[in-house]
Amino acid sequence: MKFSVLLPTRNRLEYLRYAVETVRRQDYDDWEVIVSDNCSEEDVEGYVRSLADPRIKYYRTDSFVPVTDNWNNALEKSTGDYVIMLGDDDCLMQSFFSTVSRLVEEFDHPDFVYTSAYLYVYPGVHPAIAEGRVQAHGHAAFLHNGSDQPYLLDTGQARELVKGFVNFKLLYDYNMQFFTVSRKFIESLADKGAFFQSPFPDFYASNVMFLKAERILICPYRLVTIGVTPKSYGFYHINKREDEGAEFLNSLPDPRAAQRLERVLLPGTHINTSWLFSLEALRANYGAEFDSSGSYRRYRFLQITYVYEQVYLHKSMTKDDLRKLKSHMRLWEKLVYSTGLWAILTAKRFLSPANRSKLYLLLRRAQRQHPDYVPDFAETNFNNILEVYERVSPFHGGEAPPLIQGRMQEG
Repeated sequence: MKFSVLLPTRNRLEYLRYAVETVRRQDYDDWEVIVSDNCSEEDVEGYVRSLADPRIKYYRTDSFVPVTDNWNNALEKSTGDYVIMLGDDDCLMQSFFSTVSRLVEEFDHPDFVYTSAYLYVYPGVHPAIAEGRVQAHGHAAFLHNGSDQPYLLDTGQARELVKGFVNFKLLYDYNMQFFTVSRKFIESLADKGAFFQSPFPDFYASNVMFLKAERILICPYRLVTIGVTPKSYGFYHINKREDEGAEFLNSLPDPRAAQRLERVLLPGTHINTSWLFSLEALRANYGAEFDSSGSYRRYRFLQITYVYEQVYLHKSMTKDDLRKLKSHMRLWEKLVYSTGLWAILTAKRFLSPANRSKLYLLLRRAQRQHPDYVPDFAETNFNNILEVYERVSPFHGGEAPPLIQGRMQEG
């Protein structure tokens, strides 16, 4: 069984080296790495050439293309039976290929495998965390069902996850690093166009997979680590620099979808708007298979509450931003949302700091967009993601399967 690791990259060679190294150190040989260089100014080609490994293949775009195009470029160049997408600041954990290969055979070649993960935040990314920190990542309920063993997910439950996406509820993590996908399954979706679509290609593709797959293998082992560096979209999101994040991705919505949604769109967070465009792409291709009524109203509610929070709670937006929002709001939205939010958020001046934090949590829960999730594992003092690969077990908190347990004992 051959695996393809897709590695789109741009001007992050210092991190790309770590990602590639975690592939090269695997205890399994039948793999390829597709480095799709999005017109970098760094000598990525020279680095790949220096490795002198024909399994690591280099391709370069002629210009800086949107992230979705570069992901599709990498996919088109790959040939493996199963495909995994890594960001150039991410890594595979030890025994990724040997573990997934064994599970794919054991569970009769599922359409995709969804694994658990770690999140590694580099030093200097989060204003409150000075050291590099690794923590458990993956909040989906199907990863925390009381079992630490892989199993096949019921397709009805999978469709409920898509229903959550349609209603702007994050019921699982959409990052492509969680997915190892069968090429046959990818090819079965080709009649709807490219596998990756919309400004947020992982939002689109992940929900297509849960909507259309018949055999979904859930693996609770933390077989990948998602990195957040000072040169990542996650960094811009954490530090409230969304315009720079959008520029970093170079992601643009489909012009036809933008025209259709002109009367729906509101100022607010780039994430919700890109989520909406991902939903539009899903609706255009598979809309007959799910109910999307109410999604526009839900999107507008989230954008309105976001702006009010940023103005009154976090001070990251101004009253001018609020006036711009109100100019796009409908009369009933002003009567219902503006009045209520203004009353709640201006009352915060009479609250203690602790009660202000509780107010913020209440608003989050009222939005019902993100789950309350506390990682069950976190450690600091990591300088880079390769140290995470070397020092952290993919099976932290659970019993390793016999194949891995034996290899670890021998080592």
